[in-house]
Amino acid sequence: MPDSRPADASPTVRREHADADRWPDVARLPSAAPARTTIARLLVNRALHRLALTERTVGAHADTAGPQLTLHDPDAFHRRIGRDGLIGFGESYMAGEWDSEDPAGVLTVLARHVDELVPAPLRRLRRLWVSARPVADRNTRDGSRSNIRRHYDLSNDLFATFLDPTLSYSSAIFTAFPARPESLASAQHRKIDRLLDLARVGAGTRLLEIGTGWGELALRAAARGAHVTTLTLSSEQAALARDRMAAAGLAERVDVQLRDYRDIEGRYDAVISVEMIEAVGAEYWPAYFTALRRALAPGGRIALQAITMGHQQMLHTAGTHTFISKYVFPGGLIPSRTAIAEHSTAADLRTVADDGFGDHYAETLRLWRERFTANRPAVTGLGFDTAFQRMWEFYLAYSEAGFRSRYLDVRQLLLTEGTPR
Repeated sequence: MPDSRPADASPTVRREHADADRWPDVARLPSAAPARTTIARLLVNRALHRLALTERTVGAHADTAGPQLTLHDPDAFHRRIGRDGLIGFGESYMAGEWDSEDPAGVLTVLARHVDELVPAPLRRLRRLWVSARPVADRNTRDGSRSNIRRHYDLSNDLFATFLDPTLSYSSAIFTAFPARPESLASAQHRKIDRLLDLARVGAGTRLLEIGTGWGELALRAAARGAHVTTLTLSSEQAALARDRMAAAGLAERVDVQLRDYRDIEGRYDAVISVEMIEAVGAEYWPAYFTALRRALAPGGRIALQAITMGHQQMLHTAGTHTFISKYVFPGGLIPSRTAIAEHSTAADLRTVADDGFGDHYAETLRLWRERFTANRPAVTGLGFDTAFQRMWEFYLAYSEAGFRSRYLDVRQLLLTEGTPR
């Protein structure tokens, strides 16, 4: 869906104006071999022609055959892609070297054909355009705390500019599309209630939540009469979640802990974890599922909400540094359903329900992106510069495109003990 914002609503940064200390790879145009820049230009032109995308330079005639890229600096655009592939594509957007009235539309087309963008003979050269994930981003205990801080501790006020009043930062479940912005809170409650129902959370339930967020699920569980222990590594989230519990008069029912999932204590009737597995990292998925199983009391139930991708795509992504891992979720990796099944089975867990609703995540992200764009002055007032704002807009559009193209999905799963009772 094209953006409805006026043309001047999204300020354009030029790389020379980006803070070189904060955004070094945006502020400076990378060196790139002429051959790689030429190849990038040829591949981009080929993709645009085949995929009904339109490229134009400023002042050129606009062909409306498909979603349109406007190039402000074509040489820099192709040079960045030639040097760093899709990371360079995103950094070029951050630098204001290209733009679009419909960035999610452009990215959706690309995502639908991502496996076709590079001719087969050149795919063997993929390693020339990708780099390995930084060792520092590994999700050791210290690494996990650092990775979480880099995203979730940016500012509670920042997240409030685009989330709904429930401060839920995961896919909602709607009754109809397109959703109205004011329906997002009720759609988030629908998602939460479905998870609580899956796990059979009610009066007296001992519930463990792994990944507190800003506390909305814990609030609704406590309101049902459950006793909730909820874990997070974000000090910003923990502080606000505790305030929200106190304001609701539910602080005695909810224990918000700054604790790693690997250090869980006790056993619980129900365990819920919403879109947290993506922050664990493939190296630690065995530890994650083992922790889930260890925390489960006999006859207990585990409800997970997880973003997923195809297994081959996951394998290709696992060791690759991407725009998202560089700027948004360091250390993160989206699992495949195959990976979830393998690791949960190895931990003596079995899947008894598995429901996907990727279209709902695309709609959730559309609403977040519209709210973020509409609230740019507030984001600026919080001290976030234009390069950050364009990075965040690209991230939201990039994610929306992943779900609209069905490259990504989101699922709710119910796991129980491996041996049927």
